[in-house]
Amino acid sequence: MSDRAKILLVDDREENLIALEAILSSLDLIPVRVRSGEEALKALLGNEFALILLDVRMPGMDGFETAAHIKRRERTRNIPIIFLTVVDSAPDYAFRGYAAGAVDYLTKPFDPWVLRAKVAVFVELYYMNQRLTEQAALLRDRVTSELSEGNGAGQGEVLPELSRRLSAVEDELTRVRDLVGKTGDGHLIGPMADLAERVGRLRAGFDALT
Repeated sequence: MSDRAKILLVDDREENLIALEAILSSLDLIPVRVRSGEEALKALLGNEFALILLDVRMPGMDGFETAAHIKRRERTRNIPIIFLTVVDSAPDYAFRGYAAGAVDYLTKPFDPWVLRAKVAVFVELYYMNQRLTEQAALLRDRVTSELSEGNGAGQGEVLPELSRRLSAVEDELTRVRDLVGKTGDGHLIGPMADLAERVGRLRAGFDALT
């Protein structure tokens, strides 16, 4: 896995996009800036994103409508969305944001450190999921090609390698779990639990082979 994570920044005001990009500049990611919900949907057609930072108040297609379109698409429905809006927004905005599928909701002006920390964790979860998908594919392909014929020598070579790779994934999971614990962010519990379940299934499949 060599591709850097992309973050989609959606805001109709250029100065807000510049500020977001500056806040995230210390993180190892690629920010993609768009200025409308329509542009966001177009960007999602040809790119894979780890996270979407989505402004609520935009002319035309607002953040809620944009999120609804994103969640209806099979390819994009699992991309986490953090809504951003001004502090004097309607009191039901937070509820509407979560109902639209957001994983978090921040009001402007927000603490740059808090936003950066949240984005960093979601990027780590994205990379972790990518590595887990790769390891699951490797386990499936190698076992199918080398163990299906009952080749004991092949098994002796393949299983130790897969064991090392899986252990590395489990170590990475522990590191990310510790990172999530330090943020104290309850919104990350769900994604973390889903990731841990995937690792557990992969471990169970490997243990069944050995």
